[in-house]
Amino acid sequence: MSSLCNPSPSSPSLPQNLPLREIPGNYGFPFFGPLKDRWDFFYFQGRDNFFRSRIENHNSTVFRTNMVPGPWISHDPRVVVLLDAKSFPVLFDMSKVEKNDVLTGTYTPSTSFTGGYRVCAYLDPSESNHNSFKGLLLSLLASKQEEIIPLFQTCLNEFFLEMEDQLKNNSRVDCEPLIDKISFEFVYKLFCDGNSPSDFLMSDGAKMFKKWLICQIGPVKTLGLPVFLNPIEDLLLHSVRLPFFLVKNDYEKIYNAFYSSKSSFIEKAQKNGISREEACHNLVFMAGFNAFGGFITWFPSLIKWVASAGETLHHQLADEIRTVVKSEGGVTLNAIHKMTLTKSVVYEAFRIEPPIPYQYGRAKENLMIQSHDYSFKVNKGEMLFGYQPFATKDPKIFDEPEKFKGNRFVGEEGEKLLKYVLWCNGRVIDDPTVENKQCPGKNLVELMSTVFLVELFLRYDSFSIDANNSNNCVCLSLKKGESLEYDV
Repeated sequence: MSSLCNPSPSSPSLPQNLPLREIPGNYGFPFFGPLKDRWDFFYFQGRDNFFRSRIENHNSTVFRTNMVPGPWISHDPRVVVLLDAKSFPVLFDMSKVEKNDVLTGTYTPSTSFTGGYRVCAYLDPSESNHNSFKGLLLSLLASKQEEIIPLFQTCLNEFFLEMEDQLKNNSRVDCEPLIDKISFEFVYKLFCDGNSPSDFLMSDGAKMFKKWLICQIGPVKTLGLPVFLNPIEDLLLHSVRLPFFLVKNDYEKIYNAFYSSKSSFIEKAQKNGISREEACHNLVFMAGFNAFGGFITWFPSLIKWVASAGETLHHQLADEIRTVVKSEGGVTLNAIHKMTLTKSVVYEAFRIEPPIPYQYGRAKENLMIQSHDYSFKVNKGEMLFGYQPFATKDPKIFDEPEKFKGNRFVGEEGEKLLKYVLWCNGRVIDDPTVENKQCPGKNLVELMSTVFLVELFLRYDSFSIDANNSNNCVCLSLKKGESLEYDV
């Protein structure tokens, strides 16, 4: 990755042809400034308008503000915001920023949620345990490369069968509970070496994981309650860390199931001098927070955007997928590699609504950061924050950035734009390593997303969603196509 910052920590020089500008914005009075920004963010303006209004007020995509959750709970809510495709990648440059305890931003949940351990996601690559745990996970995923597609296909087959069963009595089906179910099943089997969850976990595991997740990320979320309840929500959700005892019993049941699964991850960690307990807490976090939490956020978003593209794109996808699968004799890695439109659709969904919207990093040294228009000096120790959906919809990079274009990344010119697709604590063209903080499951998620579309359009010609659904769930209606039969 090319650096956007000067390497000198003491006297950063100006990038060429861009005027130096003092970073605009301020943090307001102590306590009251962060409190005002929190209410703007959650209630008065909303997330996107919060950032958009400040871009307009400061005439800059780089500015200072307070980031939620703010008073009482944040370590320090003051951040330098980066909202364009040029400045944003400094957040991925581990020579310029450190990522110690910044996963959830300006506050950190209690380690009680992870057995008293700081798990890999909260560690900076400079910490030895980070390299050990991430290396083990990358090794685990690499060893299961041949198993992933068949395992996910099995889960998807259950998903589509249950959907069709529900559609017999309804014109549409709410697929979010089904996504929760197959995500938990897939994650458990993947990380526990093919072992199936117990009947109890199969029915309640997803709910237990979700409660555990909400208690950790609640302070940066809003429940969408009626306006008159906003003060109560703000006091209970955004002003204090939610206590672990609310989910203690659920977490212990999940932990015990993973611990007794004899996962090869735990066995290898123990051989590397890591206790089984610490390894298992890391495994549960990776399975529950990173994988399960990501899937239940991402797949409804993928469905929503592909549905919104309409039947013309659906027919093009169905034609490409069925043609390639038939010629390759099945859904294989080689077949998926040839599905240029399908992969482009996946990348476009990542671009328009990245499943991980926030990125943080603390400056290791004095930096000079560039936006498209100016240079800005950032001091050592300052917290940098990026809202990813603005960077991936930068109008100076993407034509009609707010529009979903399934073929945006097809062809030579389209492939050049892939370096601006950011969703996994890194660029989509880069790979996770032990030296960076890119999501270790980045390639896995991209593969699963493609397989999801493949299995969908092998079965159906088109589908639509209920855009007027007030419960904010994905309600699907399907147009059945002719099943494609092939020999595997």
